[in-house]
Amino acid sequence: MPLDKNKNISVRERKKGNKNRSFDVDPPVFWVSAILITLFISVTLIVGDPMDQIFAAIQDTISENGGWFFVLAVNLFLIFSLAIAFGKFGDIRLGGTNSEPEFSRTAWFAMLFSAGMGIGILFWSVGEPVLHFVSPPSGTGSTVFAAQKSMQYTFLHWGFHAWGIYALVGMSLAFFTFNKKLPLTISSVFYPLIGDRIHGGLGKSINILAVVATLFGLATSLGLGVQQVSAGLSHLTGIEDNTTLQVILIAVITAAATGSVVAGLSAGVKRLSQMNIIIGSIFLLFIIFVGPTLFIMGSFVQNTGAYLQNFFELSFWTETYQQSDWQKSWTVFYWAWWISWSPFVGMFIARISRGRTIREFILGVLIVPTIITFLWLSSFGGSALFLELNSIADLATAVQSNVATSLFVLLEQFPFATVTSVVGVLLVTSFFVTSSDSGSLVIDSLTAGGKLDAPVPQRVFWAVTEGAVAAVLLIGGGLGALQTAAIIAGLPFALILIIMAYSLVRGLREERNKMDHFESEKEKKSYQDLIHKMVIKREQNKQKKQ
Repeated sequence: MPLDKNKNISVRERKKGNKNRSFDVDPPVFWVSAILITLFISVTLIVGDPMDQIFAAIQDTISENGGWFFVLAVNLFLIFSLAIAFGKFGDIRLGGTNSEPEFSRTAWFAMLFSAGMGIGILFWSVGEPVLHFVSPPSGTGSTVFAAQKSMQYTFLHWGFHAWGIYALVGMSLAFFTFNKKLPLTISSVFYPLIGDRIHGGLGKSINILAVVATLFGLATSLGLGVQQVSAGLSHLTGIEDNTTLQVILIAVITAAATGSVVAGLSAGVKRLSQMNIIIGSIFLLFIIFVGPTLFIMGSFVQNTGAYLQNFFELSFWTETYQQSDWQKSWTVFYWAWWISWSPFVGMFIARISRGRTIREFILGVLIVPTIITFLWLSSFGGSALFLELNSIADLATAVQSNVATSLFVLLEQFPFATVTSVVGVLLVTSFFVTSSDSGSLVIDSLTAGGKLDAPVPQRVFWAVTEGAVAAVLLIGGGLGALQTAAIIAGLPFALILIIMAYSLVRGLREERNKMDHFESEKEKKSYQDLIHKMVIKREQNKQKKQ
């Protein structure tokens, strides 16, 4: 089947897409994914309250038996990404030798951060350090040592490992889509291993798993986001913070996200991401200058140093000798969450990264967002710990009561609390919209056989479905249900990512050999041209002498 290189889809598929249709899908992937998700929603609603216990039991089983695997896999993904960046494949350009970046670095970093962290970092930036401070995995809580360790654990969960997962998936998708001219689907990455079977049942099964993992990962983030918006509104207005309010907010915000989805990548997602970065930067600078400035900057330096110094011990720690429940509730959940989110974030950053070298891509994805994340955590989490250590405010009680209120309780300790709380609610909402519409565009591509521009009704369908799953998870068990959904989706997809890394190496090796052959032929031709010119010049000199 002939390929149109501009769109990375077949000519026949483009002709189909050009028809005025509401849906333009890869039927097996779309319908099986939709049916599985509908069944999940239906069972959760029918069973009702007992689903809370079911979700908890599933999470415990996977975490206890598979925790070591998550820890090992995530470390392997990070090491692999760094090895590719600094190895012989680093200078391969995504899209080909003459490809140029579509977006500026500023816009690129803005979309990276908005898609990769967004809601989650707003939800946990205060609550997580405080909870680790009060209830550390070992030792006594509420001490100076506990405060130092709490930031190391928080940095572990939000640092290089998360972005290493995203780098692997994004790099793989971008390479096989832009360099090998394959559809923008997860199955395309496995072409070196299974060949044309990526278009058959095996490839479609991989894409179905990617859709389900992406949807549950997104639902986890959207559920956290709406809990925080609800808590913020309750904090500001006195409205009761309950599941009903959260479901209503999901409906309203999903409607706003649908408008951005309709606008598309450049008009909708890009502008919202840039707005998020501007508002977030102002928010961050406010806390740095109004809060305990010297403590924030000092802790940023010390936290980063302690994280790097203890990097390997933290990274490979499996709680084997403690036999407690701390790690499965935190580290294992985070690793599963990032893995389940990786098809979404990876595919999204792949779409915006054409024209960058693999080395620039990996280092850009790993370093810049991580530094920004560490500064954010040191500012908000560090300020909370400063207030606790100096007995200025009792944030621990508020966080333990409802972690979703932690950001707003912190803002109460500084000037203009009402204004900053409103800004906080708006920022969470904006990140919610960005994550939802980015996710919709990604799932559209997965369920449409890799097409980059799915019909508008199709985008709307997935935006609404994401909101519905988040709402059902909140009804069926709140935060515990959200965490379980991420872990269930993350376990099988971790295996997919291991195979993906091997397949990528196969593809990169082939590309490197072609580049070396091209360079060799180019040098050979240049040498031949030089000899030819020297011969001509010598003949000309002879003629002059005669």
